[in-house]
Amino acid sequence: MRHFILLIFSVLPMLASAVVFDEHDRRIPLGRAMAVLEDPTREARIEEVVALDAAGKFVPHDQDVLNAGYSRSAFWLRVDLDYRAGERSRWWLELAYPPLDLLELYLPDGQGGYRLAERSGDTLPFSQRQIHQRNHLFELQMTPGQSQRLYLRLESEGSIQVPLTLWAPVAYLEEQSAHIYILAVIYGVLLVMLVYNLFIYLSVRDRSYLYYILYIGSFGLYQISVNGLGVQYFWPESPWWANASTPFLIGAAGLFGCQFARSFLHTHEHSPWIDRALLALMALGVVTMVLSFTSSYALALRLATFLALWFILVIFVAGILAWHRGMRVARYFMIAWTTFLIGGQINTLMVLGYLPHMFLTMYAGQIGSAVEVALLSLALADRINMMKEERAQMLEETGRKLEELNRELAESNRLKDQFLANVTHELRTPMHGVIGSLDLMRTLDLGNELEQYQRIATSSARDMMRLVNDILALTELQAGKLRVRQEAFGLRAVFDELYMLYGPRAASRGLDFDLDFAVGLPAMLVGDAAKLKQSLGYLLDNAIKFTLHGGVTLAVSGKDTGDGFELRVEVIDTGIGFEAPSDDSLYQYFRQLDGSMTRQYGGLGIGLSLCRQLIELQGGGLSYHSEPGQGSRFQLLMPFQPA
Repeated sequence: MRHFILLIFSVLPMLASAVVFDEHDRRIPLGRAMAVLEDPTREARIEEVVALDAAGKFVPHDQDVLNAGYSRSAFWLRVDLDYRAGERSRWWLELAYPPLDLLELYLPDGQGGYRLAERSGDTLPFSQRQIHQRNHLFELQMTPGQSQRLYLRLESEGSIQVPLTLWAPVAYLEEQSAHIYILAVIYGVLLVMLVYNLFIYLSVRDRSYLYYILYIGSFGLYQISVNGLGVQYFWPESPWWANASTPFLIGAAGLFGCQFARSFLHTHEHSPWIDRALLALMALGVVTMVLSFTSSYALALRLATFLALWFILVIFVAGILAWHRGMRVARYFMIAWTTFLIGGQINTLMVLGYLPHMFLTMYAGQIGSAVEVALLSLALADRINMMKEERAQMLEETGRKLEELNRELAESNRLKDQFLANVTHELRTPMHGVIGSLDLMRTLDLGNELEQYQRIATSSARDMMRLVNDILALTELQAGKLRVRQEAFGLRAVFDELYMLYGPRAASRGLDFDLDFAVGLPAMLVGDAAKLKQSLGYLLDNAIKFTLHGGVTLAVSGKDTGDGFELRVEVIDTGIGFEAPSDDSLYQYFRQLDGSMTRQYGGLGIGLSLCRQLIELQGGGLSYHSEPGQGSRFQLLMPFQPA
């Protein structure tokens, strides 16, 4: 009788705290139905735990989720189940916190004791799990009308969270389908934003996009690591990396996130102390990444948690300061980080038990991070638009300045041309006096020496007069003041005058000068004879100047075009020739074959340019053919009207 009473008293507590359920239940939270025993030494065996349970050492738990934080202790959970149904059934026991290191499930062995039934955790290969899911699942065989007590031992070097739930298998699979869809959307957003920003980086080469891509990648992989998808799909047979990846990826996210904030918000320019804080966090991120490989998981994870807390705080302060300075993109930045913080806070409150464990609270952090990534991408896009606007304003301002400079330059050129015209006009008067006086001196009886000086002075004065005339023609052409006169002139007289002027000059250099005047040319034409002679004078000057041996030929021909007469004049020499440039630079102002101060051939370098402009002014055209050492041929075609 005494033993029967003791048996009744030992069974009554189990019956009082047991979870009663049947085949109609689908999901049963066990947070408030379990009792907890902390094992600081991590060495207690199941027999000792059962004895401690009998001694009343287990403490009933009154929260939905056990949150032990970062603890070095092992924890034993006791759950009593009372299945009241008509037939035997399978149920799944879920612990929905993937980062736990080791879980051991103990079930009755049928002999009054308990046996180790299953093990799970991210320190074990994924293939050893009883049910291959990202969360920790154990299958229970429930017998109707029979209460069952089970013990669950767990330990971890990281944070210990215990959201424990009993599921009907069909209900669990249905619930997980919805979760998978949401995770697919979240990671799809992260992947799309990563690829989108990668393409933009390859297009604009802005390093902010590179840092942001690295931040998205490391942060996305961190989320995959902590929610169990990494162990399930990416590294199922690598328990070491399953642990090391979490602090490593947190360090990488902190490193690249801080660098992105520095580049995006220009903290170096506007907030030096924030910039130094971000640099310090970047250094801490590097240390965390190194320790994740070289030190214990517990130390690296605690340092990563410290980094994450300060990272969020400093980034938030940096965004507020940037917004206060008036940076337009800081608005998106702050909204993005606020969304991320709200999502993380909701998830944290759920883990701590202040909010119910439901779909929204479970995935609030990941949803917030996806929204944050999308908003930051919008901020980067807005930054591009802002840069375009700034560039457009800069180009507009530069255009205004260039227009103003062009006006000033045009005015300066006008004043310069006017000055040159005035100077040349003023120089012509005294030069005419000098040349006239020198011509009069030839009527006097001069000695040989004085006669030689007179010839030299006359030649120099005429050369000077030609230079003055060239400068005057140049300024008048640039100012658009040079006009073509239409007067009747004798064609033969024009070329005879050129022959008389340039024949002696050629003879003085030992050159032949031939005038080849075709038969049947009109005697009189209507046009500007002075400008025709001036144009041919430039060609003859160059021909004589650049010919050392042989001679120069002035060939004149033409043809009747029906509505007028086309005059064709060729200046042919046997001089040094030249290699024709591929562009039109031969006719540029001040261009010479030898532009050095010690050049052999003198002149201003404006003769050919003035020649072509004068010819085009009269409606004609100028062409040439030359080869080095083979001489040159310049051809002039000019329309005239018969007199």
